Amino acid sequence: MEFGNGTGRLGGLRYLPISEHGLIGDLRTAALVGTNGTIDWYCCPRFDAPSVFASILDADRGGSFELAAEVQTRTRQFYFPDTNVLITRFYAADGVAEIQDFMPVVDESREADRHRLIRRVICVRGTLPFRARIAPRFGYGAEAHTVHVQAHEAVFESPSLSLALTSTAPLESDGTDVWSHFKLLEGESVVFALDQINDRVRPRACPHAEAEEQFEATVRFWVHWLGRSRYRGRWREMVHRSALALKLLTYVPTGAIVAAPTTSLPERVGGERNWDYRYVWVRDAAFCVYALLRLGFTSEAEAFMGFLSERGIMRGTGPTGPLQIMYGIDGRTDLPEAELRHLEGHLGSAPVRLGNAATKQLQLDIYGALIDSVYLYDKWGQPISSDHWDEVGAVVDWLCDHWDQPDEGIWETRGGRRNFVYSRLMCWVAIERAIRMANRRGLPADIPRWRRNRDAIYRQIMRQGWSAERGAFTQGLGDDVLDASVLMMPMAKFISPTDPKWLSTLDALSKDLVSDSLVYRYDPEASPDGLRGAEGTFSICSFWYVEALTRAGRLEEARVAFEKMLTYANHVGLYAEEIGRTGEQLGNFPQAFTHLSLISAAFNLDRALG
Repeated sequence: MEFGNGTGRLGGLRYLPISEHGLIGDLRTAALVGTNGTIDWYCCPRFDAPSVFASILDADRGGSFELAAEVQTRTRQFYFPDTNVLITRFYAADGVAEIQDFMPVVDESREADRHRLIRRVICVRGTLPFRARIAPRFGYGAEAHTVHVQAHEAVFESPSLSLALTSTAPLESDGTDVWSHFKLLEGESVVFALDQINDRVRPRACPHAEAEEQFEATVRFWVHWLGRSRYRGRWREMVHRSALALKLLTYVPTGAIVAAPTTSLPERVGGERNWDYRYVWVRDAAFCVYALLRLGFTSEAEAFMGFLSERGIMRGTGPTGPLQIMYGIDGRTDLPEAELRHLEGHLGSAPVRLGNAATKQLQLDIYGALIDSVYLYDKWGQPISSDHWDEVGAVVDWLCDHWDQPDEGIWETRGGRRNFVYSRLMCWVAIERAIRMANRRGLPADIPRWRRNRDAIYRQIMRQGWSAERGAFTQGLGDDVLDASVLMMPMAKFISPTDPKWLSTLDALSKDLVSDSLVYRYDPEASPDGLRGAEGTFSICSFWYVEALTRAGRLEEARVAFEKMLTYANHVGLYAEEIGRTGEQLGNFPQAFTHLSLISAAFNLDRALG
């Protein structure tokens, strides 16, 4: 098998590195655009729909939308300021041109079913020849399709989805793919528009004037949205890019927030740690609410609270209690895991997975993450309703009966249930925050029972979660394995950030799990997780480390660690889940976890620096 060192599409490498991409989206789905001008990931019409372009997972069978100059060029990619409009520039001997990629945010009152992706190529200096090749592969490359071309319009039809491509340049076809060759002089442009079509939405051309109108409207939308941010600190550009990335991961029809817009991008190239992240992890979404509230974006938090109540998320009765760890973006609970064996995976990293078998795991920490987000929304957003409080009370009552049991933990290990310290910590958070809400607003609750359980959790962690031998809080009760998840202890206000036990823990973590400011989750050899192979450093843990140093008063160390982490962002400020040994991005991309923790670390470090 060829691992990315051969040539193929447009004469380039078969696989661009994960980091060599920017993200565009319309708050319903998203697409990855490579620095070579190729869209090699796009699901239509929503995040969890089957892919149309997936050459990032299989260069030959995945499908792509290639658009590039036909002469030797160098490229640069950036976002139009304060927006999610992506620009890829081509610099050649005879001219300079750029592709403007964006997805207009749909007006629900007009064309809720039209999902449009616009690519506008403009020659800004000299002259440049271009070529385009549109090669959709429906149903993750498993569905056959037909294509019908008439001059400037092509209609692709598959059993599950139909797309219309319109262009201001002539189109040709071989019965499967469509291509176009054109030469642009300075000031000239060509527009491509890709639409989902059905009985209600028919093909519609996108002439130059409409493309300009849509471009300006999309820019206005994002500039107006970002203008609501209250952050004015030192790292405004990176914080705002992270906020824009998190917004792209929201699914407006329901208020859901996905963990990432991709599936199966490897945590280790050639390994099996490849997962589908296009779902609503309770933990990730709840942390997103915290980050967005910090910046003043209350409507996103309100929408997520609506997702919880309207979909009955907190009223579940499954084997793992009222909550399961993740849901579909429409609130569905069944997300069966399957493997797409016909796709080779990014750089040969198989298997490519759909769905997620971790759905049925017991991860008790999600209760703390969720109730903490409800608490913060009640405090910084709008007071929660009486019905919502009844749901919170029922969840806390359940937790009082079930916190003292083993689970799979925050890292979703597949090596069996254990008594994880982080799970206990977040159970403490859930009960403690509920007590705060009840006391502040005089809400009905069995406060004596809640306090007994909160205090019992605290004592158990202090007695069994502390290793005198390691001088640190550990991964599990009664063991001596270190785990970066305990970095949350001072952030959760479980322990003082200057408590001697905590400072000793911070030193132990720094010695064993930190590599030049980058933090590993744990040592898989010391704590087998049921999967083969190693992984990179986990970026949320690296930003947690910055925040822990900040709260401990080690501001110089915190600032250096934070600035180092910023150097690992890609060229447009985006992060995947992990960072490899040579600084490469690994895992699904971009990752909500990483960006929300960047926001929190920047906010708190900025405040501490004054």
